[in-house]
Amino acid sequence: MPTPDFVLELRRSIGHDLLWLNGVTAFVSDDQGRLLLGRRSDTGQWALVYGINEPGEDPADTVVREVKEETGVDVIVTDLAAVTSSQEVITYANGDRTMYMDHLFICRPDLGGNTDPFVGDEESLSVGWFEPDRLPAPLAQTTVERMARARTYLERLHGGDAHALFRVGGRELPANSD
Repeated sequence: MPTPDFVLELRRSIGHDLLWLNGVTAFVSDDQGRLLLGRRSDTGQWALVYGINEPGEDPADTVVREVKEETGVDVIVTDLAAVTSSQEVITYANGDRTMYMDHLFICRPDLGGNTDPFVGDEESLSVGWFEPDRLPAPLAQTTVERMARARTYLERLHGGDAHALFRVGGRELPANSD
């Protein structure tokens, strides 16, 4: 679903004015360390799966739904890695202006469900599992940034620090304890 119905309804009232939305991103890795990526139909770039929360929908439910819709893969959410806001206004081709708060979740495939990716909707041109050192190009800049946050979170988690990452005053927190 490219644009949720509730956003279309809001746009009828506010036109192209700036709209603040909550979104989610899924950093999905399998037991071999491969990452699940999709090539977006709107930009042609490869990206982590992301999407917009529906009103009243819990962010973790949104991420599970978005991954299933776009890639066919069933996932289990394991961690909230970061909560950040976009620093730039995104202006779409139709003139709509938007900014997002992103909830970055760490996920793993649900071995009791489907783990073989396929293009599930019109938002993706292609989907697949990729080795971290052999990622396809071009990668969306937001994906590069979110992957770095996910990796930082996972490094901290493995070191015993399970705090999600966030920004205060433009600084990424929690700061390194070293």
